[in-house]
Amino acid sequence: MHHFAYRRGVSHANVLHAEEVDLCALAAAVGTPFYCYSTATLERHYRVFAEAFAAHPGTLVCYSVKANSNLGVLATLAKLDAGMDVVSEGELRRALAVGVPPERIAFSGVGKTKEEMALALDAGIFAFNVESEPELRALSEVADARGRGARIAFRVNPDVDAKTHHKISTGKAENKFGVPFEQAVSLYRQAAKLPGILPVGIHMHIGSQITDLEPFRNAFVLLHDLGATLRTAGFAIEFVNLGGGLGIPYRHDEPAPPLPADYAALVNRAVGDLGVRLLFEPGRLIAGNAGILVSRVIYVKQGDKTFTIIDAAMNDLIRPTLYEAHHEILPVIEPMPGTRAVVTDVVGPVCETGDYLARGRPLPELHAGDLVSVMTAGAYGAVLASEYNSRLLVPEVLVSGSRYCVTRPRPSYDDMLAAERLPEWI
Repeated sequence: MHHFAYRRGVSHANVLHAEEVDLCALAAAVGTPFYCYSTATLERHYRVFAEAFAAHPGTLVCYSVKANSNLGVLATLAKLDAGMDVVSEGELRRALAVGVPPERIAFSGVGKTKEEMALALDAGIFAFNVESEPELRALSEVADARGRGARIAFRVNPDVDAKTHHKISTGKAENKFGVPFEQAVSLYRQAAKLPGILPVGIHMHIGSQITDLEPFRNAFVLLHDLGATLRTAGFAIEFVNLGGGLGIPYRHDEPAPPLPADYAALVNRAVGDLGVRLLFEPGRLIAGNAGILVSRVIYVKQGDKTFTIIDAAMNDLIRPTLYEAHHEILPVIEPMPGTRAVVTDVVGPVCETGDYLARGRPLPELHAGDLVSVMTAGAYGAVLASEYNSRLLVPEVLVSGSRYCVTRPRPSYDDMLAAERLPEWI
């Protein structure tokens, strides 16, 4: 569910609104293209997931910052007592900047530097998700030198096929993430002997946009067995981090993914008897349907096929060309009944054949100047944007009811040029 819908606008036409904000009026004020996020949708999605685990005392839902790191989005979730899952110093600093308590932050990622480890230790984060033996030893050195204890959970790779896109699968042996399941017990024994290391949890995350509960079931059986084995071996396992990955609907013509309540029932059956604290790292599930990308048609080019050229491009939303991802596209002004449909490629101005947001898509006939909304763009949209072709990064807007705030303004070309320096010899 999201809070983007057609309603009567200031122009008396039916206009797509973000909550109570008319997107035509917002485009006139902000310019296009721009990202728009709905506070009500963010809040609802977080609450639905958190409430699914209300029966488990102490459950910590750590929003995955990499999905959408906009400070307005993070602050909205922080007000709901969300924790944060971070994968870099920058993400950690963002989480701290919006007031997330350090003890509600987990640090993931295969390439944590010693400088990042030191910052996180000094901040007092909840735990590190350790992904290799070299990382474990580096963390021990940093923690011991600072006289601190690093709470850790090994990220265990169960070699389970998540049945998702190969670029967002993280739980197979061929993926770079985590330690092999069969080496886990040995690594926990090593960890227990190292100074500054407190092995108190287990972590498992098998991928993203998973729409079938079966891969979770297969992975969590292994996680349960590992937890029981470690307990028997004398390890004080306090928590299990089950990662994230639960999918969201991108298309109206496909079956809906499992609900958080169904996922929670599976988790309870799989690991409920361990009697440990549960952690989760949802990102897309919370932010995906809470955001859209609004763009304006520049030209409609007709020939052997029709191209609708808009002012948003692959550098603004790379998911369609990177992941072959589908995003619904809606005209911001609702078409009149009987409006002719045209099969078109929706493309941007970037000089790449891969610069498209949709291909062969039947859409109501569009014309230069029309506004369109690319739906379900709140996760892995703005965070993956670039200045390719020296295009300005697009602004991000957060709405709440009838109010809006430009939480990240569009830079000027002077800003872009001022970020670089010429060598003194030129």
